[in-house]
Amino acid sequence: MISVVLADDQPLVRAGFGMILDNEDEIEVVGVAGDGAEVLEVISARRPDVVLMDIRMPKVDGLEATRRIVEDTELSGVKVLILTTFELDEYVFEALHSGASGFLLKHTQPAELVRAVRVVAHGEALLSPSVTRRLIAEFASMPKRAETIPQAMWALTEREQEVVGLVALGMSNDELAAELDMSPATARTHVSRAMAKLGVRTRAQLVVRVYTSGFVRP
Repeated sequence: MISVVLADDQPLVRAGFGMILDNEDEIEVVGVAGDGAEVLEVISARRPDVVLMDIRMPKVDGLEATRRIVEDTELSGVKVLILTTFELDEYVFEALHSGASGFLLKHTQPAELVRAVRVVAHGEALLSPSVTRRLIAEFASMPKRAETIPQAMWALTEREQEVVGLVALGMSNDELAAELDMSPATARTHVSRAMAKLGVRTRAQLVVRVYTSGFVRP
C-alpha cells in the first residue's frame, strides 16, 4: 500500500486529488494539509511514502517544506512530488535541486496522477522529456559552472559514471537496462550506489548534481 499526504491551500484541489487516489486499491491518502507548516506536522505523524506538495502555500511554502523534509534523516523514506500550475514554474528547478522527486501539473489527467504517485513511490524521478530539455537549457545558460569536477564524482566506478550520464538524459531504470544490456535490478543498483556516493536523495537531485558539477555538460 502506497500512503500519500496531500498539501495544497485549495480545498477543492485536495478533495479532487484525494477522490482519485482513494479509488485506487493500492493507494491510500493518510493525511491532508493546507499550508507548509501543517504538512510538516502531518508528515511527522503519518510518515507517508509520497507527499503531493503545492509550491505556493501560506506560512511555510512548499519549497521550504521540501527542504526541511529532505534534511530530516527520520523522513528519508518520504518522496516529495511538487504540484504546480505551470510547467515553467520558476521554482521547479530549485525544488528539484532541494531534493524533490519530480513535479506534476495540477491539471494533469487522473490516470497520470495515479501513475506519478506510483513512479515516485518506487524511487524513480518524474521528469517529463520537456522538463528534462528545459533543465538542460537552464544549465547551459548558467554563466558560472564548475571548472573542476568534484572529487566525489571520480569515486564512481566507470560503469556508475556511464549510468549517471544516462540518468542525466532522463532515462528510467528500464531504459538504462536496455541501453546497457543489463537487468533493471542491476541498473537500479548502479543508480542507488551512485546516489549514495554523491550524497543525493533522489534521481532528480542526481540529475541536477551531475550537471552543476560539470561532470556532464549540456
